[in-house]
Amino acid sequence: MSSYVAGESGEGREIRHLTYGHGATRVLLWSQMHGDESTASMSLADIVRFFNDSPDHPLARRIADGVTVHMIPMLNPDGAQRFQRRNAQGIDINRDARLLQTPEGRLLKSIRDEVEPDFGFNLHDQSAAVRVGRSDRGVAIALLAPAFNAAREVDDKRRRAMQVASVLIEAMDPLVGDHIAKYDDTFNPRAFGDLMGAWGASTVLIESGAWDDDPQKQHLRAVNFVGILTALDAIATRRYEQFDPGVYEGLEYNGRRVADLLIAGGTIMTPGIPGLQADIVANYERPLLKEDAVIADIGDMLGSEAQDTLRVDGLFLIPTEAALGEPGGLDVGAPAHFIVTEDPEGRRIRFIFEGRIPQSLLR
Repeated sequence: MSSYVAGESGEGREIRHLTYGHGATRVLLWSQMHGDESTASMSLADIVRFFNDSPDHPLARRIADGVTVHMIPMLNPDGAQRFQRRNAQGIDINRDARLLQTPEGRLLKSIRDEVEPDFGFNLHDQSAAVRVGRSDRGVAIALLAPAFNAAREVDDKRRRAMQVASVLIEAMDPLVGDHIAKYDDTFNPRAFGDLMGAWGASTVLIESGAWDDDPQKQHLRAVNFVGILTALDAIATRRYEQFDPGVYEGLEYNGRRVADLLIAGGTIMTPGIPGLQADIVANYERPLLKEDAVIADIGDMLGSEAQDTLRVDGLFLIPTEAALGEPGGLDVGAPAHFIVTEDPEGRRIRFIFEGRIPQSLLR
């Protein structure tokens, strides 16, 4: 495996280009163009270790003989440093394929032009709160063979991408079952995944969602490892040609996004305002860690869906100073910080909610 510094981010951090194999078919994989989406980057590190530690493994040899693998494991190191989606300039790199305003976007395009890949893998994370179609099942993995034009035509290269997606379904199904969905295929003329198809590559998007009791996404890291290696092997041996694109097309789409948290049954005691028996819907700023909840709605939330529900029946919620804006009221967008107490004066405190459910209540 070889590696070199292909360029720099806006703040001067290295962006590396790794290569493996000597086959005629060229494959380009890029990850973490959104700095807070690191699942596939971990998986690529695992794949690099496998290639380096086990070059004589039959799987590694088949891949090396059949394809030349090109990887950009982290395209947005500035965003990763901040654990934010956008780069240091505040631009979403995955919406920069048309104008190429960012140094990271220009670098990805230049590597694409140099490699001229036959296949591409666009690796991302998506919200943990998305459901499969109209079901109650959370999405662990969402796949997409992106459209390359607004008409969403299916030519030979897009059909190949659908076949590779079907390979991924076969490989990932034993690990995540019916928690695989299809990402929306509306063409976006600013997005790299869509334009990679327009530029000639059979491209597959892999979005890692969530898995129960896996806040660090180590299970989905393994799922990506298995899926990507299986897909590379299928491309190297041309086994993907045996797969029915209808398996991919038969997936249900990403469905509704539910709220992160419902705080139900309490009475809100905002200072200077009469008490209000109301529910609160909140979403986490850091959803994987279930931290930094921000109020999304207040009122009658009967029937609202949320990943987690905190029942506070018969208790009073007194907003802290952090939750109160000027001139002291409570509103959506405020941090969900409350003193949870047994009396409206706050004398018998049950617990303090500071943007996350206390560990004592999760046991």
